[in-house]
Amino acid sequence: MSTTLASAPSSCCWSGVKHSGAPAGRVEELGGLTTYISEPPTPQPASAPKKVILFLADVYGPLFINNQLLQDYFAAAGFIVVGPDYFFGNGVPNHPPGFDRQIWVTAARQPAIDAFPAWFAAVKTRYGADAKYTAVGYCFGASFVMDLAASGEIEAGALAHPAFLDESHFEKLTKPLLLSCAEDDFTFPLKSRRRAEDIMVDKHARYYFQVFSSVKHGFAVRGDPDIPHERWAKEESARGIKEWFTWFSSGAPA
Repeated sequence: MSTTLASAPSSCCWSGVKHSGAPAGRVEELGGLTTYISEPPTPQPASAPKKVILFLADVYGPLFINNQLLQDYFAAAGFIVVGPDYFFGNGVPNHPPGFDRQIWVTAARQPAIDAFPAWFAAVKTRYGADAKYTAVGYCFGASFVMDLAASGEIEAGALAHPAFLDESHFEKLTKPLLLSCAEDDFTFPLKSRRRAEDIMVDKHARYYFQVFSSVKHGFAVRGDPDIPHERWAKEESARGIKEWFTWFSSGAPA
């Protein structure tokens, strides 16, 4: 039995600030899942492989405004961004306060895992087998990224305050991985971060850690923009992930 490093979503995963803004993307049905799609303002050259980010959302889902704005940010940097609603319209924002979150997240996990392969197959059919695919997972979405980074189906992966990870995810890693972490994270604490790094060092993985002080789990999605250090951490997390994907989507060696 592989040791757990990032636990299931808990109380820290349900808090944070709702952001404001006008989403630039659109919503379509793709591969059996409602999907948020955000594209670059300037189309990618037809002669070049497309650069596609798979946006694997936290428990709030890809249609939550904070996540829509994050996807738009990556799209503005030249990526096609696709975010599947693997909660089937049943994400956290669609529940009343006080609902049983632990029962919900336990029930939501397996249907999401089951639906993902067909969705990703549809993405590859639309954008091409030769596209440069990368994937970012926030909390709930982290294990999807790790599976893709183990199978070699993406150029590089990124995680922000991950959940649902164990040692085997890092032992199986074959692709570059960025981890964007909070200093204060019950789900992925310091001891787990250091164990994950030890495993990656031992296997000579290509990896990069961002660790932000004075923020908590969820900062990269639901940090408070009115608190300067939280806003900076949220924006720097996104910028680091963007630069990571830009590097490996450009043909840099893994």
